[in-house]
Parts: sequence; structure tokens; C-alpha cells
Amino acid sequence: MTRIALDPFVADLDGESARLRAAGPLAEVELPGGVHCYAVTHHAEARQLLTDSRVVKDINVWNAWQRGEIPMDWPLIGLANPGRSMLTVDGADHRRLRTLVAQALTVKRVERLRAGIEALTTASLDRLAALPKGEQVDLKAEFAYPLPMNVISELMGVDSTDHPRLKELFEKFFSTQTPPEEVPQMMADLGALFAKIVDGKRENPGDDLTSALIAASENGDQLTDEEIVNTLQLIIAAGHETTISLIVNAVVALQTHPEQRKQVLSGEVPWENVIEETLRWNTPTSHVLIRFATEDVEVGDKVLPKGEALIVSFGALGRDEAQHGPTAGDFDITRSPNRHIAFGHGPHVCPGAALSRLEAGVALPALYERFPELELAVPASELRNKPIVTQNDLHDLPVELG
Repeated sequence: MTRIALDPFVADLDGESARLRAAGPLAEVELPGGVHCYAVTHHAEARQLLTDSRVVKDINVWNAWQRGEIPMDWPLIGLANPGRSMLTVDGADHRRLRTLVAQALTVKRVERLRAGIEALTTASLDRLAALPKGEQVDLKAEFAYPLPMNVISELMGVDSTDHPRLKELFEKFFSTQTPPEEVPQMMADLGALFAKIVDGKRENPGDDLTSALIAASENGDQLTDEEIVNTLQLIIAAGHETTISLIVNAVVALQTHPEQRKQVLSGEVPWENVIEETLRWNTPTSHVLIRFATEDVEVGDKVLPKGEALIVSFGALGRDEAQHGPTAGDFDITRSPNRHIAFGHGPHVCPGAALSRLEAGVALPALYERFPELELAVPASELRNKPIVTQNDLHDLPVELG
């Protein structure tokens, strides 16, 4: 099996995803830093593995981890070993940790957040409208970032004064370019910041999910301080990064497909279709780290060996022709059916999927209603990916609002 090295600079994600798909449903890959693992790259096989109890989240199953081959200053250590939370356990422990979060993020409960999301969106658009006419705007920084960060912070009870420090630390957390000597301190700083937030909520509880997790631990649900801190960090990280990319990628797709933009702006095609097709075609999450095989697992005509690590390459899955047909490589908001798994599948499916869809479903139509003549300020070919192996993320999105 030929090993495919994932580009730490993410210069050509589409080309890399195509090479992964061509390698078969199970590809042998090398993560930045020289760490070997396998990637599932086809839709059907990913659904199979994401529900296979022989593929687990316990890092102690990983042969390379047991042999001491994964250094603690590896830039991706925070994604491979983020501490104990619902992301890193299975079975009964996973259900125990996930229950409160899932209950807070049901479709019905998320819908109650709509009015607040609409107000935040309007405020962001008002700030954009107040800028000098003709000025180039970074739509990611000025619009796509503030909305999900404010929404998830309000849900979790995180004060806005912590946002600048969170942004700085998460930039390092996700980047493959963080110098190894800075990784341990960055991880310690993130842990300390979230521990401070949890301590504050313990002293002054509010109507937020962090306070609910603390109350549950005090009422006999046996959540440890580590589990609460790590759950908060997980939800904040996943709850804003994915939605930022979804909004940004949808704008780029519409701006580079003017006929389809016309269809959605005229009401001929619903915004829901834009969101689902963006999730499939230019998914916010390119690769998810990391699962481990407790025994040899057959994947098509190949084998994921016992003790080896597996990543899920969502960027490759979304354009799998076996699932989405011969036009899988095309952006098409009229595609039906559109059965992607951009938010995962099985027990660890993203509990925040409904919230991300709602935020994008409010933000995108409001943006184009306010600025129907919006244009990219540079050709799409000049937009730059950030050096993040797990997130399909741009450095910035320069636009002219019109």
C-alpha cells in the first residue's frame, strides 16, 4: 500500500482528497510530523467503521503510543489525545458524558436559539454596512467568526472577554505549523483557561451548559473536573470552527457558481440545499483524528491492522462517486438525494449539527439579503487555506460588499 503524506500547508485539499479516494477505501497516510496511520476515504466504508465496536477512541490501544513513538510536542497531540471527554471514550462512559450535551442541543431546543442568532447576525451586518463604501472586507473575520463564537459562548457561559485569548490559543491548537517547543505550553494554557471558566461557573452558576454539567456532577452523575473542563473545551472548539468554515465555504461556492446563486436568491432553490451541498462538496472538516483498531478489521479488500490508528477523511468522502454519482465533483444545489455524513455517523455523530445548520441557515440568507451585490475581492484561486489538517479553513475571505 503506497503511503500518502498529508500536506501540512494544505496547498491543494481537493487534489489530496482525490488521491486518497483513488488509493481505495482504506489509504495508508502520514500525518504532519511523520506519524503513520490509516484513512477511510469512501462513504460506505466510513459508515461501516464509524459504527464498528472494534474501532475505539482509547489512545492506549495505539501501538505507536504504547511504544512511546508519539512525542508530547507533536503539533497534533491536542487532537490525538485531548483528554477525557465524550470525544475520547466509548460505550457507557460515552453515553454518560454525551447525554447532557445532547439534551441541550436537540433540534427543538436549538430552535429556541433562533431569535438570539438572528439578533447577532443583524448586529454583525449593521457593522459591515457602517464601513466606508468600497472598502475591502475580510468576511471571515468580520462576519463568519463572530456569530458562531458568540452563540457557542453564550450557550456554554463563556464571557466575551475570553474570546481574544481563545482565538489565539485555538489558532495554535489546530495549526500544523505551531513550533513543537510551544505545544506543551499551549496545551497547558488552554487547560488553565477552561479550568478558570469552570471554577467561575462553580462559584456563580448561570443558565448555561457549563453550569448544568457542574450541577450534574454534584448531583451524583459523577463527572470529574477533568471531564467537565475537557467537554467545555471540546464544545467551544468544535462549536465555532465548523460553522465558520461552513459559512465561508458556502459564500465561496455561491460566488463561483453565479447561476446557482441566482437560483437561491430568487427563491427557486431553498437555502437548506446550499447548506447541505456545501457540507458535502466542500466539507468544513477535512480529516477527523483519531480512532484505534482493537483487532484486525477488514475494510473492502484491505485490512486495518490491530493497534493501528484511523482517521476519517471527510473531504474525500463527500465526493465519493459510489455514493453521490458521477457528478460528485460538481457543486449542485439541486442535488437530490444528498445523503452525506459531514457531521459524522454512529455513536460519535456531532451533537452540534442542528446548531451549526441553524446558524448558517440564518446567517447566509441575511448576508445576501443585505448585500446582494457581494463579490469576491480576489479570484477564488488566490484564496489561501490555513495550515490545518483537520479543518477546511481559509486564512481570510476578502470581499467587496457592493
